[in-house]
Parts: sequence; structure tokens; C-alpha cells
Amino acid sequence: MRVTVAVAGEDTHEVEVDERATYADLLDPLPYGPHEVSILVDGRPVPEDAAVDADSVEVLRLVKGG
Repeated sequence: MRVTVAVAGEDTHEVEVDERATYADLLDPLPYGPHEVSILVDGRPVPEDAAVDADSVEVLRLVKGG
């Protein structure tokens, strides 16, 4: 399954995962861990341990240094 992962204010990635993947698995190719972001589907946060049930998600960074 291919999922579009859009990081708010940054890049969009196409992530390939299997049917048993969780939303946390979508973060594997990204430099962020599950404690640094919220994953949104249709603007609503989803649990990181829930099975992926969307073609696209938005990743919102919780803390951004500078």
C-alpha cells in the first residue's frame, strides 16, 4: 500500500507499507519519531498504533527548534 505523507510546512513523501502497518510505521523514512509529531487523517489526530486506513496523512511537528 502506498500512502502520501505530507509534513506540514515541509515536503510530501510517498511511503510504501504493508497492510499490517500502523501510522507510526509511516514515520520510518522520516527524521521524526512518534513523540515529535501528530499524525492527522482528514484533519483529525489518529493513534500511532492504529492500522493505516487512509491514502494520505498529514504530519504535524509538535516542536520546532530554531
